[in-house]
Amino acid sequence: MTVKEDDDARRAAAQHALAEHLRLTAAGRVEEWVELFAPDAVLEFPYAPAGVPQRVTGRDALRAHMSNFPETFDVEFVDLVFHETVDPSLVIAEFRSKGTALPTGKPYEQTCISVVRTDDDARITRYLDYWNPLVAIEALTPHDVPSDSDLSVTFGG
Repeated sequence: MTVKEDDDARRAAAQHALAEHLRLTAAGRVEEWVELFAPDAVLEFPYAPAGVPQRVTGRDALRAHMSNFPETFDVEFVDLVFHETVDPSLVIAEFRSKGTALPTGKPYEQTCISVVRTDDDARITRYLDYWNPLVAIEALTPHDVPSDSDLSVTFGG
């Protein structure tokens, strides 16, 4: 196998890992989702609001963090676009979420950018999740609560 073929295979595997992340998240299949990550993987939220950790490390912490997501959002991810990178283990993608915040029935729609690193086995080692937490907070805020309330969002138990 040539270096280019090896790079192409690694890139395809890394992109597949991110696409599976989106598919399994949308399906609420948290246990399978956790297996996409290396045991010591890091999930980072640079724009995390109060009440949401900026960094989650390790599979147990990832599982706990996402444990209530299936009861919180009914969502699908659409318009997935990958941006080519020099490093075949680095994936940069844009996509949109479309769905509903289940506790309120409000729409949950936003644009996301993800920067993902994978290892030699195409397991996610670092996932930088650039999403707008204000959209999630608004979707989860009941209609009768003033918008200036001190609210935060969490998906875990």
